Amino acid sequence: MMTLILRRLLALPLILIVIYTITLTLAWAVPGNPLENPEKRPKPEVIEQMNKQYNLDSFPRFYISYLKSATGVSYASDWLSGQIKREREMAITEGIPVPPRPIFDFGPSLKYDDQTVNEIIRDTLPVSVTLGASAILIALFIGVGAGVIGAVKPNSFADLSTLAISMIGISLPSFVIGTAMLLTFSLWLGWFPIAQWGTPKSIILPAFTLSLPFAAYIARLTRMGMIDALGADYIRTARAKGASEFSVLLKHALKNAFLPVLSFLGPATAMAMTGSFVIERVFTVPGMGEHFVNAVQNKDLFLIIGVVLVFATMLIMFNLIVDVLYKWIDPRIE
Repeated sequence: MMTLILRRLLALPLILIVIYTITLTLAWAVPGNPLENPEKRPKPEVIEQMNKQYNLDSFPRFYISYLKSATGVSYASDWLSGQIKREREMAITEGIPVPPRPIFDFGPSLKYDDQTVNEIIRDTLPVSVTLGASAILIALFIGVGAGVIGAVKPNSFADLSTLAISMIGISLPSFVIGTAMLLTFSLWLGWFPIAQWGTPKSIILPAFTLSLPFAAYIARLTRMGMIDALGADYIRTARAKGASEFSVLLKHALKNAFLPVLSFLGPATAMAMTGSFVIERVFTVPGMGEHFVNAVQNKDLFLIIGVVLVFATMLIMFNLIVDVLYKWIDPRIE
C-alpha cells in the first residue's frame, strides 16, 4: 500500500509538468494579447513593464519563469539566498505592510484588477468544493438506492422507472435542468433563495442539479454490479446459511458491486468540485468555474494555468484515494 502511494506521489510532479506544458502551449496559441483589452487598454509603459516583469513577450522565458514560480522553486531559491528575509526587514524598517509571500505563486490575474490568482483560488475553491462534495453525496444517495432497487426487482416498474430517470439525467443538459429547478422551486414556489450563497438552503438546488448526471451513472453502475453479484455463488451460500436479505444485499452483494462505482467516483468528484461552471452561472454561485471560463475568454494565462493545475492535482489525488480504497475494500486486488 505504501509503495503505491509513494509511487503515485513521486509521479505527481512529472504529470503536472506535462499538463502545464500542454495547457500553456494551447493557451499561448490562442490569438490575441491578454494585455491589449479594447475595453480597458493599459498604457504602453504599463504593457512594457508587464512584459518585462512576467516575460509575456517570450514563450520560452515565460515557461521557465512561471514554472519556477508556480512550483515553489523561486520561493525556495529566494529563501535560501536570504532575499525574502531582506524584503521583510526592509518593509518593517520603512513601515510598509507586506502580505506573506506564497510558496506556490500563480501570479497576478490579467483580467481582475488588484487580485492574484492565489487569492481568486483561495476565495472560490472552497465554494466549488462545497458544491461538488454536496452534489457527490446526493448522487451517491440517489444512485446507489436506485441501482439497488432496480437490481432487486429487475424489469419491474421500479426498475424501468429508475432507468428512465437515469437516461433523462444523462441526456438533459445541466443548464436546462438548472433553469427548470430555479423557475419551479425558487421563482414560483419560493422555497429556495435566488442568486444567494452561504446558507444551507442556497446549496440544495445547485447541488441537486449538479448531482443528477453523476447519480444517473452511479445508478446504472450499481444496478449492473448488483445483478452480477446477486447471481454469484457466495450469495447463494450466504442465503443458505440463513443470512437475512438485508445482510445479503448490503454486506455481501453491495460491497462487491460498489467497486465500479468507486472507480467512477475519483474523476467524478474532482469534476464536480472544479467543473461546475454551468451550474455556477445558472445559480450565481461564486465558485471557481466561472472564473476559469472568463479566463479562457480573456486569455488570462495566469488564471488559466492556476485553475488547471489545481484541477489536475485534485484529479490525481482523488484517483489515488480511490486506489487506496480499492485495496481496503478488496485486498485481493493488486
